[in-house]
Amino acid sequence: MEIIEVGNQFYILAKSPLADDRTQVLKHGDTFAIFDRYGDIQPLGLGEQGIYHNGTRFLSKLILKIDGEGPLLLSSSIREDNVLLAIDLSNPDLYDNGRPRLPRGILHIYRSKFLWQTICYERLHIRNYSLAPVDSSLAIFFDSDFADIFEVRGQQRKERGERLADTIDGASIILGYRGLDQVVRRMRIGCDSPAATVRPGEISLPFHLEPHEEAEFLLSLACETHIEPRPAPCRSYEKGLAEAGMALRQRNTEGCTIHTANPQFNRWLNRSDADLQMMLTETDWGMYPYGGVPWFSTIFGRDGIITALEYLWVDPEVARGVLRYLAANQATQTSPAQDAEPGKILHEIRGGEMAAMREIPFHRYYGSIDSTPLFLMLAAAYLECTGDRQLLRSIWPNIELALHWIDCYGDQDHDGFVEYSRRSATGLVQQGWKDSHDSIFHADGSLADGPIALCEVQAYVYAAKLGIAEVAQSLGYSECARKLHREAELLRERFEDRFWCDELSTYAIALDGDKRQCRVRTSNAGHCLFGRIASDEHAERGSRTLLDSEAFSGWGIRTVSASERRYNPMSYHNGSVWPHDNALIAMGLASYNQMQAAARILTGLFDVSSFTDLHRLPELFCGFARRPGKGPTLYPVACSPQSWAAGAVFMLLQAALGLHVDASRRKVSLLHPLLPEPLPEVEIRNLRVGDGKVDIVLERYRDTVGLKVPRREGNVKIVVIT
Repeated sequence: MEIIEVGNQFYILAKSPLADDRTQVLKHGDTFAIFDRYGDIQPLGLGEQGIYHNGTRFLSKLILKIDGEGPLLLSSSIREDNVLLAIDLSNPDLYDNGRPRLPRGILHIYRSKFLWQTICYERLHIRNYSLAPVDSSLAIFFDSDFADIFEVRGQQRKERGERLADTIDGASIILGYRGLDQVVRRMRIGCDSPAATVRPGEISLPFHLEPHEEAEFLLSLACETHIEPRPAPCRSYEKGLAEAGMALRQRNTEGCTIHTANPQFNRWLNRSDADLQMMLTETDWGMYPYGGVPWFSTIFGRDGIITALEYLWVDPEVARGVLRYLAANQATQTSPAQDAEPGKILHEIRGGEMAAMREIPFHRYYGSIDSTPLFLMLAAAYLECTGDRQLLRSIWPNIELALHWIDCYGDQDHDGFVEYSRRSATGLVQQGWKDSHDSIFHADGSLADGPIALCEVQAYVYAAKLGIAEVAQSLGYSECARKLHREAELLRERFEDRFWCDELSTYAIALDGDKRQCRVRTSNAGHCLFGRIASDEHAERGSRTLLDSEAFSGWGIRTVSASERRYNPMSYHNGSVWPHDNALIAMGLASYNQMQAAARILTGLFDVSSFTDLHRLPELFCGFARRPGKGPTLYPVACSPQSWAAGAVFMLLQAALGLHVDASRRKVSLLHPLLPEPLPEVEIRNLRVGDGKVDIVLERYRDTVGLKVPRREGNVKIVVIT
């Protein structure tokens, strides 16, 4: 049965329970693949398995058989750097006419694969461990539905394009599809074996192995379109794998590295870093972290900005790529169909047939109320962390345009608050980070009518104006700086007066179209600490509300408190726990010297990582209360990996350490650092501070944190306030 939430046409369908939720993910550029643990692609569970390129599934079936039977799984793992998927298989008991022919465990099949430049390379290595010769065969069964990613998510289409006839060329076969957008998409499957038999839907690979003899077959599965240059296949599997690994190592050569005395924490750190590296995608303006696999493997404004903020102190090059891309793709004209106005920052860009045919509004879509102030916050934070005035000068016109959008288009009724209402007939109803249709509501559970002013958006605007005031001062625009300071202070006064709910000890999630408070306890209020708009008194009271038993599940802070009418721990935004949400809140708590609270969030999410596959935090998980001896309850359609979930650990650690980098002053500040019990020692190497670098070691003692500086390049100052 399919139950679709009323009013939410972009809901992701969960058609049936997962047959095996431990899928394996590979990604490179605009291509990603989801396999089961056997390395197969099967229409099971959510039906999301496949090889995808630029918004389309190019391969929807890939099944390996040995003599017509499925192999036995021995092990399946993704290499620590996310480049290679390796699977160990063996033969099952095989029979001829009911009589045993080959006992199980005689053949070892090592199946490995990686993605590089739109091609999935696969190697099948077979070894005979018996004392007798073996004659057998492998078969690869394949197919493609060329489904748009939104079809895979559950969208129904009135019509589709034309599936083209398969074309066989020697040991290769081409599956094709001509979309309604007139783009011809092809999956080219090739095999290196002259003994291979290729027919529609199947490649057969016979083999004869003497005792302890080995054989190897190489496959390539290439995603092609007639509008993109066809990639040249690597001359060998080994060369392609070497190129993929080299590209990753080159990105990591100069980066900051983090190591702790806790091996479990290191595994979380390393997996998170590897996931971010995998999600980073080269654009004409630099590297950009795509949202998440499978549903959001594309550019999102909000997601990219928050990921860059989380990772900023580790590698500011990510922020540089995000700022340059979003500045280049800033809206320049009003377009109701795109929810766009001049100066607004992008929400989402989609490839694929449905986007091209405008069956969905996300071809280039701007329906995000917070991307614009977050863009400004990132610009200010980037300058502070790097001192890169040249970049800020180059995007200063974009900054001015974004400020103009906030004041003129964002504030629709000129009451001093930024609010949203959908202008596109098919766009998002809710345009904050909680963009489910039912995420903004009143205490009685009734949905709020727009235009809606979210509490966290006002905090972002406040922080953006203060941050850009510092940028303006640095670039010599003193009058602009003074103006922004005045506007920020006026906003803060209005905000405290209109959003604070004294009896709830928190900020209302929003004001509705009638300027009534939506008096609901939510995690959104924690972002008001992140934006530093909260008064000291309200920050202290609000932090207690965020960490009480109704809001804090034991694993993290829920999106909605358990005492609220619409609370549902299994919902997307009304009771679940999101790692990035918690990271921003922890950073906000630390900025008000609530270090114990920040450390509590860090510890909770660290514990989550010890229960999740590969120590990878998913996009979100259910908000059920923590139970002794039980792990967190996973959310069935969460993206994993997800960029801002992967980035959460770096901001959480930054919050606990009170770490700030000021490049212009060549200063690293550690404000009231606190190491929670699982972290007796943290070592940070190659931390960039302007044109200098420094290594820092922090050690936890009973009442304080000790500091060592083993290496310092350049005139870098380190300030510790305890």
